[in-house]
Amino acid sequence: MNAPTPYYVQGSPLGIRFNALLGKLARFGVSLAGTAELSVRGRTSGAMQRIPVNPHTYGDAQYLLSARGHSQWVRNMRVAGGGELRVGRKVRTFTATELTDPAQKAAVLRAYLEKWGWEVNRFFQGVTAKSSDAELQAAAGDHPVFRITLAD
Repeated sequence: MNAPTPYYVQGSPLGIRFNALLGKLARFGVSLAGTAELSVRGRTSGAMQRIPVNPHTYGDAQYLLSARGHSQWVRNMRVAGGGELRVGRKVRTFTATELTDPAQKAAVLRAYLEKWGWEVNRFFQGVTAKSSDAELQAAAGDHPVFRITLAD
């Protein structure tokens, strides 16, 4: 029996262009609402892949979440185990550990949606920062979360 296809929302052509613009702005030092450009080594090509992300601080740690689900950067991060976050000339190298506990992920998801929900709610299939713990835990499997540890 085939395993179910992991949740992923493909970007629209306009969304892809907008993300490319956000990435370029971050690369040149303009961070909109805290965005940064993520660079992670491709698992097949070995080349650095770049995408804009919303690094999120929760408690005393920083996290990267994939609102769109099991995207290419997520698959690359699982293999690479880290990458770089860039805003202008400031480049922060980090290692990443994926969270697996649904309750732990739900707490981070709630805080992330409180801050970034205006931008990403459409990818969460009706789950918002005001959803119950059970609803957030149910959605947690569709949205990978990585705790990042800066090398600095």
